[in-house]
Amino acid sequence: MRGNRIARVFKIVVIVLTAAAVFTLVVFQLWNWLMPTLFGLRTITYWQALGLLVLSKILLGGLRGRPHFGQPWRHRMGERWQQMTPEEREKFRAGMRGRCGHHAPPATAPAGTPKA
Repeated sequence: MRGNRIARVFKIVVIVLTAAAVFTLVVFQLWNWLMPTLFGLRTITYWQALGLLVLSKILLGGLRGRPHFGQPWRHRMGERWQQMTPEEREKFRAGMRGRCGHHAPPATAPAGTPKA
């Protein structure tokens, strides 16, 4: 059983390293093909492309892991939703309609008022 676990971890490490190498190669090739022509920038090496990927991950994606495949607030909101009564849920929905782009149907104009 322990040998199976070690083999599985080894496979995952190999797959991750291969994917990172291929992705770096793609960035390297695309940069050297497009950037000098479009923007007059210099070509980069493979290792500079890897550094560019790491830098973009740090700046744009952060360093945190993804243990829950979603935002933690979703879990908390789901728990709160389960504890609400149907009346509270409807009140919550009504309050959110105006804030989240879901607008209530337009009110009908009283009789005798001109339509714009």
